[in-house]
Amino acid sequence: MTDAHDTAADSSLRTTGGAPPDDGGSSVTEAPTPLLEPREGIPPVIADEAALAEAVAAFAAGSGPVAVDAERASGYRYGQRAYLVQLRREGAGTALIDPVACPDLSSLGEALSGVEWVLHAATQDLPCLREIGMVPSRLFDTELAGRLAGFPRVGLGAMVENVLGFVLEKGHSAVDWSTRPLPEPWLRYAALDVELLVDLRDALEKELDRQGKLDWARQEFDAIASAPPPEPRKDPWRRTSGMHKVRRRRQMAVVRELWETRDRIARRRDVSPGKVLSDAAIVEAALALPANLHAMAALNGFGQRVGRRQLEQWQAAVDRAKALSEAQLPQPGQPVTGPPPPRAWADKDPVAAARLSAARAGVAELAERLNMPPENLITPDTVRRVCWEPPGPDERSVAAALTAHGARAWQVDQVTPVLVAALATSSPPA
Repeated sequence: MTDAHDTAADSSLRTTGGAPPDDGGSSVTEAPTPLLEPREGIPPVIADEAALAEAVAAFAAGSGPVAVDAERASGYRYGQRAYLVQLRREGAGTALIDPVACPDLSSLGEALSGVEWVLHAATQDLPCLREIGMVPSRLFDTELAGRLAGFPRVGLGAMVENVLGFVLEKGHSAVDWSTRPLPEPWLRYAALDVELLVDLRDALEKELDRQGKLDWARQEFDAIASAPPPEPRKDPWRRTSGMHKVRRRRQMAVVRELWETRDRIARRRDVSPGKVLSDAAIVEAALALPANLHAMAALNGFGQRVGRRQLEQWQAAVDRAKALSEAQLPQPGQPVTGPPPPRAWADKDPVAAARLSAARAGVAELAERLNMPPENLITPDTVRRVCWEPPGPDERSVAAALTAHGARAWQVDQVTPVLVAALATSSPPA
């Protein structure tokens, strides 16, 4: 281990421009140190079962938490699968695993069962890790820890720099990780992403403990680890960028047909849907309702490099939408399962609008006192639901409502008095 890594391992909280306000840790202000190479060098990429078995044995025999990261090919490939998995653990070093060559990493997941996994922005990586058989039973999320501790910048690079005093390379985060073979600079970047993740975890744990928030963080981490996979999104075509311009149901049907056609092509070709046809082009076609190939080719996104065969498939999608009966057309909005948009509250229920205004102000004030983002103190959706259909005005009823909406125990303890006060102050006179 180099002197620089000794410094990281033993570092208390630094304040190089991004530490929490009212920091009680040390005030180390020297210039951060560039982190240029993994301490044991760039490990070879594991791409066969024999090498994977050796890694599984090494990580099972390691000690302490394991740093885990995954690289995807967002914007290049269809879906969110992992194209590289990085791990680091004391006693095992760093491993870079190719999940294309080794698509089943359940043996590694089982070897690390019960071990605390350290991830940055865990909810981004957990779905693709789950697909290859890696599911943690315990985790520590360094991004979420940074939010709870009050750091204004919680990206991995900012956290490593501000807490540990090292600068990570930032140049390869958005590259096409499905590329094979992966270039050496990319592999160096990937290995460095887990190089200091456990060191960061240790420093943040100390800071959370100092602030009296460590138990809160553990409740949050447990909630992430135990959360079931998200349900498939209903009518995903409705999230097409620019959809707000589409008003008529026939035009919505065109968006749906074009989106679903694009999705089938993208899935078959394993490319990002945006590389097949842009959202802007879908919306333009929906608004124009082109009558033929000539009209289609005149639209932005459909001319020049789009061949006749492609134009025919897009025109066929438009024609299918035109041929639908009125009963087959999509409805102008998704069924509302919760409160209406807050902007409509003043007209629909002025008293509820007053409750929401008071609750938002109270939550914002409490979040500022606790030095964390309001959305980490309690989700805005939970506040809206409690204010739209308020429980009894007593603390027990409000606490029960918060729990029913998924709030953790620490959130219930902190937010209940605020919401009780908001509901009381905004109640109509007797």
